[in-house]
Amino acid sequence: MSSVPSVRRRPARPLLAALTALLAAVALVAPPGPARAADPLLSQGRPTTASSTENAGTPASNATDGNAGTRWSSAFADPQWIQVDLGATATVSRVSLTWEGAYARAYQVQTSTDGTTWTTVFSTTNGDGGTDDLTVNGTGRYVRMYGTARATGYGYSLWEFQVYGSTGTGGGCDTATNAAQGRPATASSTENAGTPASAAVDGNPGTRWASAAADPQWLRIDLGSVRTVCRVVLSWEAAYARSYQIQTSTDGTTWTTVFGTTTGDGGTDPVTVNGTGRYLRVYGTARGTGYGYSLWEVTVNTTGGGTVPGGGPLGPNVITFDPSMSAASIQSQLDAVFRTQESNQFGTQRYALMFKPGDYSGINAQIGFYTSIMGLGRNPGDVRIHGDVTVDAGWFGGNATQNFWRSASNMRVYPSAGFTRWAVSQAAPFRRMDIQGDLNLAPNGYGWASGGYIADSRVTGVVQPYSQQQWYTRDSNVGGYLNAVWNVTNSGVVGAPATSFPNPPYTTLAQTPVSRDVPYLYVDGAGAYQVFVPSTRTNASGASWLGGSTPGTSIPLSQFYVAKPGDSAATINSALAQGLNLLFTPGVYAVDRTIAVNRPGTVVLGIGYPTLVPQNGVVPMTVADVDGVRLAGLLFDAGAVNSPVLLQVGPAGSSARHTADPTSVQDVFFRIGGAHAGKATTSLVVNTDDALIDHIWAWRGDHGTGIGWTVNTADTGLIVNGDNVTALGLFVEHYQKHEVIWNGENGRTIFFQNELPYDPPNAAAWTNGSRVGYAAFKVADTVTSFEGWGMGSYCYFNVDPTIAAYHSFEAPTRAGVRFHDLLTVSLGGNGSITHVINDTGATAQGTATVPVNVVSYP
Repeated sequence: MSSVPSVRRRPARPLLAALTALLAAVALVAPPGPARAADPLLSQGRPTTASSTENAGTPASNATDGNAGTRWSSAFADPQWIQVDLGATATVSRVSLTWEGAYARAYQVQTSTDGTTWTTVFSTTNGDGGTDDLTVNGTGRYVRMYGTARATGYGYSLWEFQVYGSTGTGGGCDTATNAAQGRPATASSTENAGTPASAAVDGNPGTRWASAAADPQWLRIDLGSVRTVCRVVLSWEAAYARSYQIQTSTDGTTWTTVFGTTTGDGGTDPVTVNGTGRYLRVYGTARGTGYGYSLWEVTVNTTGGGTVPGGGPLGPNVITFDPSMSAASIQSQLDAVFRTQESNQFGTQRYALMFKPGDYSGINAQIGFYTSIMGLGRNPGDVRIHGDVTVDAGWFGGNATQNFWRSASNMRVYPSAGFTRWAVSQAAPFRRMDIQGDLNLAPNGYGWASGGYIADSRVTGVVQPYSQQQWYTRDSNVGGYLNAVWNVTNSGVVGAPATSFPNPPYTTLAQTPVSRDVPYLYVDGAGAYQVFVPSTRTNASGASWLGGSTPGTSIPLSQFYVAKPGDSAATINSALAQGLNLLFTPGVYAVDRTIAVNRPGTVVLGIGYPTLVPQNGVVPMTVADVDGVRLAGLLFDAGAVNSPVLLQVGPAGSSARHTADPTSVQDVFFRIGGAHAGKATTSLVVNTDDALIDHIWAWRGDHGTGIGWTVNTADTGLIVNGDNVTALGLFVEHYQKHEVIWNGENGRTIFFQNELPYDPPNAAAWTNGSRVGYAAFKVADTVTSFEGWGMGSYCYFNVDPTIAAYHSFEAPTRAGVRFHDLLTVSLGGNGSITHVINDTGATAQGTATVPVNVVSYP
């Protein structure tokens, strides 16, 4: 409420009562025990939720942000709760509650292993505010404060909610598991490129870290989560430490020494320690030789078992090819996958076809459903296909409008007939491809195709849309275009024709304002898997790799949890909480709780169309309001019980700025119905500022299993609440209300393709106030700045062709809200769209399927 100050103070108690309470507190508080001194803070920065919030400025996350000047406050009612997810089951020893003036008279502290069944570990009915520092004894992944009686007329309000404890089980020292192996390691220096810090934790006793020849030097290991360390084994090379310390830290900044010596003699040092921390450091202060410090291996043992391991095999549905293999052998495997996937539109099989660097001749890789073909080179020219990578539509009578869910990336193709055929519709990205010839986007026989996406690619010949209805290309190089049907949009494409919409219908932006390429797998010179994370580009033009390697950073696969079908969401969350990134291998994943991506810079990458199906109406994935998260290559498939959201980027009320390192959602697709009856109110909600949406297809199914107006229900495909959000390539179709709602300021959309829902039973069932139908793309009335280019919307009301939708685009009419090159189409005269945007534009109608165009608005 606007009349309530942002900080409220409770009235001062009488002096005598205050002194009495102070003396009682002094008399009763015992010196902190060993557990309190040793146990680390587990709750800071962890996902935090609450029963309610007073307003957007007092979210639950404020109570665990480590900032004593921000707070959570609830609605003015009883009961209320605030809950923190520690990421893994912990033994909780201490909870500290720092109350604002609106405190709890009666409350409980509770723990839970599943977030559903709770155990009370502390309870009081005479709380008096201030700071409650509680010694408790409980076990759980989730800890909550459950308030049952407020002390004031306001809600409950906490400056900080701190939980201390240990993730170890106390079950003895696990000397069989090396918690350091494969973990991120850094050092004060390295002797040369052949002796990196990572060599001391790679499990190979023949590789080593070596430092510069100076004192002091250190080697630091990130264990991924707070661990109780019980033993460290140092395997010294001849250049050993005379004096060194072993130190632990919870934050990588403040260090505690758990072992020290000034009489080191090299060899192998097995050291028993007792320390707690996420980070472990070997800190050398005096060398035993004239060289630097050198370690073959560092082994770290912890209490309660090892961490979730990173790296490992990619599973049976990832098929890897090597140039040493015969063309016949490769072709046989490609054909076997294609036979399975050619018409397998709603099946459960998923495949990734990966080619190691080198030359491959005489093959034709035909790509079916849920199949990704990719090169494993650092750049497209590292994998050279002298043959074909093909998508056609023979399975569907030459009609490519259902050629969904497939991809090609990171290879050079020398096509056998001078052109590559890529006849697709939605959700079929073509990234980092180098086509030495023409690119034909239509099926054999020139049947229909319904839109696609190219990024960071080169076509030395001509892009040939033929019957392709609409297309978006960004940050690429082409030899030209043959034609355009309804909407061909380019941004940052060297060789693209100038804007001439609507005749011919080209929309061209010389540069893409902000973009980045998708993370991708490659093999390094030693044959090990790495994930390359490309840098963000501003005002980009042309492919990122043509002037040299794409700028960015590499992350070894050992820093990824390699998820496989059957893995639980709890295991995946534990891996994320350790600090691992996440690689989903091909398959279908049942998600029974929210996968929470909370660490800045986390990469979540799918290969071969991994499909996440929420169970019992959960939200399958959320992303915190942090810098630089990369989500790519995922398919969210709504479950039988309605989920409120399938992917939420940033909690409600997110306000941090991420201009330098935005979070991105790339090649992420959503499906409601088709494979089974599914329900989800909204597919994607973006609350984070500065986010980048780079190619999504959000689809409420119009065919397949579980299809019907009251069966596969879904209101909206995309809601953008964040400011300064950029969308490149939006495909959103068939939702039952607004397909896209844009509430954020300073938004940009380059290319939008939409079909309104096919199946409203009649106009009355699809009425928004006094108007028939919902606009496909609605910019909120409060927005003062937005710009969109190349945006089309179509109708095909096959249940009731008499429906006349009022318009496809709705926006406030003001100078800062601008649209360029809009179109509407009635497909075969099945219904009509009266206006294009607001009350502007003629009616799209009639069997001729002719677009109605608006070149600029207002």
